[in-house]
Amino acid sequence: MSEDLTVGRAAELVGVSVRTLHHWDAIGLIRPSERTWSGYRVYSANDIARTHRVLVYRELGFPLAEIAKLLDDPDVNARSHLRRQRSELAGQISRLQTMVSAVDRMLEATTTGLRLTPEQQVEIFGADWKPAWVDEAEERWGTTPQWAQYAERAAARSPEDWKAIAATTSTLESDLAAAMRAGVAPGSLEANALAERHRTLLSTYFDCTHSMHVCIGRRYVDDPGYAEYYDAAAPGLAVWLRDTIFANADAQGVDPDSATWE
Repeated sequence: MSEDLTVGRAAELVGVSVRTLHHWDAIGLIRPSERTWSGYRVYSANDIARTHRVLVYRELGFPLAEIAKLLDDPDVNARSHLRRQRSELAGQISRLQTMVSAVDRMLEATTTGLRLTPEQQVEIFGADWKPAWVDEAEERWGTTPQWAQYAERAAARSPEDWKAIAATTSTLESDLAAAMRAGVAPGSLEANALAERHRTLLSTYFDCTHSMHVCIGRRYVDDPGYAEYYDAAAPGLAVWLRDTIFANADAQGVDPDSATWE
């Protein structure tokens, strides 16, 4: 560049707004070093070169005050700053690559059988199973990390795997109903063991903490569909299971009254 540039032309050349250049001028970051015969400031070739360096540092994430030090202080080691920033950028790239890999796995899950067909679901889980529950769950939790875990794990499971999970579920529900009928009290060692078996079963779908377990236990009573499902196995089972989950969580240091989805 051989000509001196007005602020508007300089802004157009370097790809920033006139307002940005005025701000940088006001804080002393880039002050046009030339003037026209009428007194207007104009940008020289050196000013434009400095502006490009500012843009590079800003793109790397340096704050403006630190950029000014890098450009003006002869004692500042610009190379060490760049090395540090390069390390931070490499870390960001690694995290982004991890996120991309997770999204790729979810995309693969949606194309390789995230769900069984409704007919397969009923065949495996029984006539009482409602395929719409899967849609309702996705609508409610589809944006959560737990749903992402479920999607990834489900994609890797065969119908035989689901049959094994269904058998485990059926056995556990029978044991829960039998314990309630036998008068096993929530909070007892036997009830706590059953609660842990229930939480372990849920963890085949996603990592279920005791706090999450409490949130799910609430739904067994508050949601009519869940309450009907458990009470069909044994009247009162929904409430007993909720209370058993709550007592077990309390024994693990989780307050059921304040537990959240975490």
